[in-house]
Amino acid sequence: MGPRQVGKTTLLKAMFNTDSDVYWFNGDEPDIRSLFENISAARLKAIIGHKRTVIIDEAQRIPDIGIRLKLLIDTFPEIQVIATGSSSFDLANNINEPLTGRKWEYNMFPVSFGEMVNNHGLLEEKRLLPHRLVYGYYPDVVNNPGNEKEILKQLSDSYLYKDILMWEQIKKPDKLIKLLQALALQIGSQVSYYELGQITGLDSKTVEKYINLLERVFVVFRLGSFSRNVRNELKSSKKIYFYDNGIRNALIANFNQVELREDIGALWENFLVSERIKYINYSGRWVNYWYWRTKDQKEIDFIEESDGLIKAYEFKWNAKAKVKRPMKFLEAYPSSEFKCIDKDHFESFLL
Repeated sequence: MGPRQVGKTTLLKAMFNTDSDVYWFNGDEPDIRSLFENISAARLKAIIGHKRTVIIDEAQRIPDIGIRLKLLIDTFPEIQVIATGSSSFDLANNINEPLTGRKWEYNMFPVSFGEMVNNHGLLEEKRLLPHRLVYGYYPDVVNNPGNEKEILKQLSDSYLYKDILMWEQIKKPDKLIKLLQALALQIGSQVSYYELGQITGLDSKTVEKYINLLERVFVVFRLGSFSRNVRNELKSSKKIYFYDNGIRNALIANFNQVELREDIGALWENFLVSERIKYINYSGRWVNYWYWRTKDQKEIDFIEESDGLIKAYEFKWNAKAKVKRPMKFLEAYPSSEFKCIDKDHFESFLL
């Protein structure tokens, strides 16, 4: 699962392009969706024949996909089934119960810093860092230098809303766009659903619903607050980040270079948080992550816990900026580690 246009189909075609023993279904095609509505095991067998692998692309578009997948797997245990989805509306929710214990889930994101380092080396990718902070890592953006603005405009105008508008029948897409723009301007800040409602003209419950929908199509993600020992720690606050800097900048129509930007701190924070989450997912590590803040405005940008070890990270674009050790946090969690990540010393955080 992952956002549209990150290369899920391209990856599968690269893996199975020369394999004649594969049958493809595309859930974006109306006749394929109709086919699966009342399909029987006998008809499935007639269609698939002796193929050993079945790929269902954009599977979330097929109604009751979980039941359909279960039918496939129960009837033809010898067949390998692969399903892709650009939203978790139907795919994740509907396959969890029918396929408990019989499936593996993988997340795919826009291209990562680590993948680009593997492609052309650390030095080259570090040189391109200012460019990545502005235009992001969508494959089409990376592969078409000089056309970044046009590609990002198409992505933000179409793919962002396609699944949401289709499934939830949102009647005020202009409000959704206003909400996205408001979120883009509040990266790194604690989010208030009430304040966002005031900005967009929506009530708090609708704001929360829309943000949940945006998460489920992999446009944004929420970062909760870490709270255990300190009395005035914030316990239920949230920050919201975008999976890709380029999409964020397209929403606010700001492609100024980093030297001219007042929001470089927010761009840097969004970049590091999103890239770290890619790294955690792709490395197969089991990690919980949050941010930390107290009622008296003490804050740490990113907290991780893995195997009982707590690590705290502060993000600073300027490598010469003075950083105060978070003594209150370190006193409350004495076995934790603290590190500042700046533009000159960040690669070990993402590789």
